[in-house]
Order: sequence, then structure tokens, then C-alpha cells
Amino acid sequence: MIKAIQKIRRRNNMSSLRKYFISGLLIWLPIWITILAIKFLVDMLDSIITFLPTRFQPDVLLKFHIPGIGVLITVVVILLTGILVTNFVGKYLVAIGDAIIARIPIVRSIYRGVQQILETLLKPGGQSFRKVLLVEYPRQGSWTLAFQTGDGTNEITNVLNGDEMVSIYVPTTPNPTSGFLLMVPRKDVIELSMSVESALKFIISLGVIQPVTLVENKK
Repeated sequence: MIKAIQKIRRRNNMSSLRKYFISGLLIWLPIWITILAIKFLVDMLDSIITFLPTRFQPDVLLKFHIPGIGVLITVVVILLTGILVTNFVGKYLVAIGDAIIARIPIVRSIYRGVQQILETLLKPGGQSFRKVLLVEYPRQGSWTLAFQTGDGTNEITNVLNGDEMVSIYVPTTPNPTSGFLLMVPRKDVIELSMSVESALKFIISLGVIQPVTLVENKK
């Protein structure tokens, strides 16, 4: 009898220790991952100054190292570039640069592809990855979340007897950076009021974190 009680106590103690460990892990793990992600971004931006000639690098000019100086320089350069390319002279220079790159066989394909993707994703007012959709996939009666990436092309619309199509991206879980591009009739998708951020959390967490709608966010 005594041995049974001791066994139960040991089991309860192990259960408590496991609960405490998981509780602590849930506090420290997100903090640690966030710190690592920020450190990675800072180190990546900070290393950009290594492309400068040695005599022009801040450490050489100032005779001492300032942590994060590369990040500051990168942000300033990006802002100045943005100011430059939004005026007439800047647009003219960009056009010349694009014309030169367009003459380089392999480089032009990579450059154009990256440029178009970034313009589509970052352009103000764009519709790519702005809408969360509910679609039947991979079979009828089975539903999944998807993101609208654009409208169907005229050629595809004509081939499919005039049905209005939309391009959607169906992400995989728990890694949403891989997935499938599908073109489906607009009438077969359901647009949700869910935010893109909430949809991504739902996908990454394997459905554990319940999504929040845009209406609930406003409240």
C-alpha cells in the first residue's frame, strides 16, 4: 500500500515537473527565437558595409567599431535611393539601368523575376496576399485556407469558356513558404474577413491557434 502511494506521488511530481518545464519553455522559446531572428537581420544588414572599399568602411574611418552602424547606413541608403528614383532624373537612370540589364541573358531573367514579384507584393493597393480565401482542396468536401495572388489571365478565361478565374496560393503546413498555385473559378472561393497574419498563425500552428477576423481585431 505504501509503495503504491509513493509511486503515485512520484508520478504526480513528474507530471508537475513536466508542466512547469513546458510553461517555462513557452515563455523563453518565443523570446529566444525572436532574439535570434532580430540578430540575424541585424547581422545581415550590418555586413552590407563590407562591400565598401576598406578605406571607406566606418570602422576604418572612425578608428573604432559602432555596433549597428551597418543597419543605419543601409536604412539611409534605401531611403535616399527611394527619394532619388521617385523624381524625373532617378526614373531616367533606372530606365537606363534596366535597359543595360535587359541585354545580359541570364541576369535579366533573374532580375526581372525578382523585380516583378517584389512590385506585386509591396506595391501599395495591390491585391496579392491581401485576401484570405476558403477553398475546397484537395477534394470536394475538404476545405483549406488560401491567399489570392491575382486574377486569371484572359487566355485562361477564354479557354475555360469565359469563367472568371482567380489565382490562389495554397500554403503547406507548418511551412507556408511552400505550397501550390491554383487557378479556380471566382464563384468557387469564399472570401473571409480573417486577417492574413491570423491565417498564417493558424497554418503554422497546425490549426492550434484560432484565427481572428478583421472585425474582431477592430474591437
